[in-house]
Amino acid sequence: MTTTTTDRKRFAALRWVGQVIAWVVILGATSAIVVAVLIPRIAGATPYTILTSSMEPNYPPGTLVVVKPTPVEEIGVGTVITYQLESGRRATVTHRVTSVGYRADGERVFTTRGDANDSDDAEPVIPVQIRGTLWYAVPKLGWMSNALEQEQRNTAVYVVAGGLGAYALWMFGSALRDRTRRRDGRRDDTTKEQGS
Repeated sequence: MTTTTTDRKRFAALRWVGQVIAWVVILGATSAIVVAVLIPRIAGATPYTILTSSMEPNYPPGTLVVVKPTPVEEIGVGTVITYQLESGRRATVTHRVTSVGYRADGERVFTTRGDANDSDDAEPVIPVQIRGTLWYAVPKLGWMSNALEQEQRNTAVYVVAGGLGAYALWMFGSALRDRTRRRDGRRDDTTKEQGS
């Protein structure tokens, strides 16, 4: 059974579409992992996920917020901070600072409020509770981050890196094979011309 020129063109077009889709998926997954895991790790930042609507419309539920440790002297009114509800406890909240005050002993305290809330949070925040200030945020990516535990995130980085490496090798091998076939085809044509 012979393949026609139309079949070859159709196969080439499908192959090209497949490669484009593969690259889009690979780049999307890689970008998500870089933004959610790699950049924060390199910069000493921490990713958190907004779970409630208290920071809407800027940071709706599911938003990944990456916070960097910041000296308390640099935190002022309008700064978005992530802090522990109770010092030493795991539960955190990401809200905006609405005022800065001082205790009798001179320690700074921060009053916070969610952007969508009508009133300030009941308890002031002290420096030991603060995990950091907002560095950047990515909508929807927090749901993916929540679905993966830390060990799974680490594994995902290696899997994506390995997948990209394998795909790059496969693409290189395909290009080399196609080049060899073209060269061999030209040699055959030259031999036929000389023999006639």
